[in-house]
Amino acid sequence: MKFSVADPGDGYTIHAYSSTELVVGELHFDSSIIILPDQIISDWPARTAEQLQAADFETLLELKSDLVLLGTGERQHFPSPDKYRCLTVAGIGLEIMTTPAACRTYNILVSEGRKVAAALIL
Repeated sequence: MKFSVADPGDGYTIHAYSSTELVVGELHFDSSIIILPDQIISDWPARTAEQLQAADFETLLELKSDLVLLGTGERQHFPSPDKYRCLTVAGIGLEIMTTPAACRTYNILVSEGRKVAAALIL
């Protein structure tokens, strides 16, 4: 799935997505990442939604975004609430969706100037 290119002044945006690759500008990723308008974390250890641990969400907490989009791959999978309790306690919103939907939503929110983090599982 290809996306239109946003104004580079908006920050990092996702240009293309497939089940095996994400393209952000000229960068290609073949494993799970966390992306924010001003930062990319390419060593996020999450590999499947079913294997998510509390520590994976604590990494997201440290980023201090207003909202986290969790892309769980090709199928939507809801982790146990105890895994993401740290975000709830901190008042950080969490939206769980498929990775393609999270990519599209992330680009829209970045274009609106929102402080959003997308945790994307491939």
